[in-house]
Amino acid sequence: MSETDLEIPDVNGFTALHVAGRHGKKIAECLIKKNPKLLTLPDQRGFLPIIGACASGDKDLTNITSFIPSSLAFLPYMIHDQRASVFLSNKYFFVEKADISLYLLRKYPSLAVTKDDRDVTPILKLANEPSAFFSGSGIGFWQRLIYHCIKINKHRFSNDVSSSNDVRIPLTHQDQNEEKNIKMQAFFGLRALDLRLLKLPGIKQIYDLKLIHTLSIEVLKCMCEHITTLNRKESEEGLLFRAFFQAIQNGMEEFVVALLKARPQIIKLVATNSRNTFMCALQYRQEKIFSFFCSIDGWKPRFYRTDCFGNNCLHIAGMLAPDFQLACISGAALQMQRELQWFKEVQNIVPEWCKKSRNRDGETPSDVFTKSHKELAKQGEKWMKATARSSSVVGSLIITIMFAAILTVPGSNNQETGVPIFLRKKSFMVFLISDAISLFTASISVLMFLGILTSRYAEEDFYKSLPQKLILGLSTLFISIATMMVTFSSALIIMVQGRRSVILPIILLAALPVTLFMWLQFPLLVEIFISTYRPGILVKTKKQWH
Repeated sequence: MSETDLEIPDVNGFTALHVAGRHGKKIAECLIKKNPKLLTLPDQRGFLPIIGACASGDKDLTNITSFIPSSLAFLPYMIHDQRASVFLSNKYFFVEKADISLYLLRKYPSLAVTKDDRDVTPILKLANEPSAFFSGSGIGFWQRLIYHCIKINKHRFSNDVSSSNDVRIPLTHQDQNEEKNIKMQAFFGLRALDLRLLKLPGIKQIYDLKLIHTLSIEVLKCMCEHITTLNRKESEEGLLFRAFFQAIQNGMEEFVVALLKARPQIIKLVATNSRNTFMCALQYRQEKIFSFFCSIDGWKPRFYRTDCFGNNCLHIAGMLAPDFQLACISGAALQMQRELQWFKEVQNIVPEWCKKSRNRDGETPSDVFTKSHKELAKQGEKWMKATARSSSVVGSLIITIMFAAILTVPGSNNQETGVPIFLRKKSFMVFLISDAISLFTASISVLMFLGILTSRYAEEDFYKSLPQKLILGLSTLFISIATMMVTFSSALIIMVQGRRSVILPIILLAALPVTLFMWLQFPLLVEIFISTYRPGILVKTKKQWH
């Protein structure tokens, strides 16, 4: 077929590339190589083949139409037909190919608030993509350490579209003295080392994540530059206000701060139910955003307002958190504790009249909290009791074993004096001490779990009392299991008379149950400890914003 034959459309205005862009990677690649002009031919609705490739969700197909050298020819056509917002609203390009979106927004800033065929603007779409920013990435502790150590060269985004995935090193003048040359050689050596490290699978993944976040920040900056030029009507039509509330709901700190810098008056917005930005942050339990609002001068008058149902901020804090927020916390008891922490934090910053204020249903904030958390309190009670029962059974077994072990010491006793035969051996003293520690800690553990089982399970008990008992119970149970394994190992060492070929496998096997307990239960113990003893929700984050 000739190049012109490939341009013939069907009844819907689709060329062969429109169809191949949705279904066939190899065919699309051949068509583009044969006739690059196909990238610029729209269908009857004005959609280019690249839009079909985006809609298909096939990353490989989208890659073909995005990075063929002649592919940028489609951009002016998209801008001319005002269809680029469809392209920008595609999740894949927003999150993983943000450099194309950055190119479009720098060239045509108005696209940030241009609606697509589904009445969605790019800025609203970005507000629904928390993973595009660090605040929504949800990476672990060690990954965060690596993340903050990785450097992204922002100069690579100064061009319209970055053409390389490698880290670029800025060139220096050649007329430098010897000392500077040595420094630059060391610098280039370190950069080469960085590039080699980036090839490692785990680090490369974190690097790619940070690159996406950096690009998303640049995209957001471009949008905010255009937002400063809009009036209120244009902002409403561009769904800017919806995007702001959506960003609060998703906990996107970077998005909220950037919009507030561009439009400070946006803090005064209210939603359809007359809930202001403070109430929205409280409703969705976004602690960092809420504390950021509280760090802004003149926040108190807005904080004390009520919604259309007569609820003030303390009423909102007394309502049950959304399911997606509760799902991040292990166990109903810890969820209840978290809700109590939120309620008490807000209770400490509101005036006295807010605590006694009644909404349209005649309920005070305390009434709202009790009513909305009634079911969660029951689930927390069941979770606590189930954990205490299973753990107390283990503790009781350890007490029985350790008590019996101290009465039947290895090697038995001297028949005349009753003194243990191996009393002077160091391993025997280890046996006695570890047995005693295991017995006592197991006893403490069982007593703590009995205290949990006999608790009254009032709302206030979930705040400190029950979590503290659970921390002490699990901690002493862990110590008891560890010392029980030491007791068993020392007894066997005494019996085998120092044979290393037998002792080493025994010690390794004894360490297995301890390791297994740490793997299964230690994360829960750490989570309970942090949840109970960490600084206040608003104290910690408000200090960070200041």
